[in-house]
Amino acid sequence: MDKAIEAVSFDVVADALAAGERRKLLLALMEHNPQVDSSFVDDSDGDGDAYDRLVAMRHVHLPKLAEYGLVDWDEATHEVTRGPAFGGIEPVLTLLDDNEAALPADWP
Repeated sequence: MDKAIEAVSFDVVADALAAGERRKLLLALMEHNPQVDSSFVDDSDGDGDAYDRLVAMRHVHLPKLAEYGLVDWDEATHEVTRGPAFGGIEPVLTLLDDNEAALPADWP
């Protein structure tokens, strides 16, 4: 078994998926690698909090995912790629994405 997959505990998976911003980023990385960190911060709901969400992405969410090894984040270029442990969370992401209709409305 791949060491990166073994290194991801269920607690890490659960914590990584606990925030919607992290879920959206991880799901997007399954489809397209790399991503740009600001591509998950929009103001489509019109609440004007896009700046606060960008700050949270760069100071909370990305550092947490990088610490877990789920993403590699280049702060200078704002590029986010799958990290060495991404394979450990990918089966859970696939399962959840495949069953989106059965999940709560706030998924992802």
